[in-house]
Amino acid sequence: MGWSKELLDFQSVPSQTLQEVCKRAELAFNRYISGDSSGKRSGKPRFKNTARFRSMVMTGAKLHSCSVGGKFLYLVLLKLGLIKIRHHRPLPDGAILKQAQIIKKVDGWYINLKLEDKTIPDFTPLFTPTWDNSIGMDAVLHEDDYLATSEGFKLPSLKSFRKSQDKLARISKRKSSKKKGSKARLKLAKQESKIHQQIAGARLDHAYNTAHALLATGASVFFYEKLNLKGLTRRNNPKQDELGNYIPNGNKAKSGLNKSWTDAAFGQFFSILSYIAEKAGAKAIEVNPAYTSQLLSYKDEFVFTDCSIREYWDEELKLWIDRDISSSVNIKRVGLGLFPTIKRRKGNPVIVNSITNSTSKEVLLVHQLWATRKPTSVWEASV
Repeated sequence: MGWSKELLDFQSVPSQTLQEVCKRAELAFNRYISGDSSGKRSGKPRFKNTARFRSMVMTGAKLHSCSVGGKFLYLVLLKLGLIKIRHHRPLPDGAILKQAQIIKKVDGWYINLKLEDKTIPDFTPLFTPTWDNSIGMDAVLHEDDYLATSEGFKLPSLKSFRKSQDKLARISKRKSSKKKGSKARLKLAKQESKIHQQIAGARLDHAYNTAHALLATGASVFFYEKLNLKGLTRRNNPKQDELGNYIPNGNKAKSGLNKSWTDAAFGQFFSILSYIAEKAGAKAIEVNPAYTSQLLSYKDEFVFTDCSIREYWDEELKLWIDRDISSSVNIKRVGLGLFPTIKRRKGNPVIVNSITNSTSKEVLLVHQLWATRKPTSVWEASV
């Protein structure tokens, strides 16, 4: 790259912001050199122009004396002076402002304030998880279902990207046909960014609403499955025949599933649920979901051995058993230590130690509730 011959005045930029640029470059190269857990490098750092560098952290920010009450805050930033900000929530009393992060988005400028409040105690749960105060959750991702709970309910999905992908594709196609750097291309790029921001905002709002709906049930412990999201969204490995020609590997169908997993954003949702639960005095716990979707929740039988099996008819009880509800109950049993011990022998799973009978009555009540489709008033009010 050549020098543009433009004289840059670095005195107009705070020193901490200049130091942050060096830290970002050093971090990017360190990650590239070290690679992943197996030592494989994936993509070297690329140059960020002015359009891609959209945030900076500034220390030494101070609140102006006129920032008392009202809808606005007045911050004093180094090299920038007094800035008027519309805040979405009041600052807690006694909090100390440590940093301010300025972020440029397509619809305007935002500022994140980093506060220190020593009056907030560390969260230490004083309760023991029991069958009555806990809920198990299974990530469904089937048709219009998002989550299944051990209370016999299913929460709907949003699919924000699926709903906007056609409009986004049309704008992206028009943008790619325009000359780089032209006003028409920049205008279409701004429209494309606005759609992406709407998708992200809708997804975030859905996560918060779902988390608050779960908290409204009155449960104190929420068990959710530990998902390998990186593996679930990975492309299939290429296949070759004896002559070295590439043959179909099912990646076309897998790409649609990858898009659905990414659009659901379960990692973001479980992180938000943990945050909301801790603020409310509850706790979200991650558990191992091995065999929870295959085993019948009130019997030691492997029924849902294929993903296409969505329901099971119990001839003895004359009851339809839903796969996702059964899985959520099993996740709850794993969290409470009531799930049977399963080991593989000659490639087949075998139940070694079982305590299923201790919770069979409670589990059957959940399945009967789902079969009759009669949700409680608490859940109806929350959703």
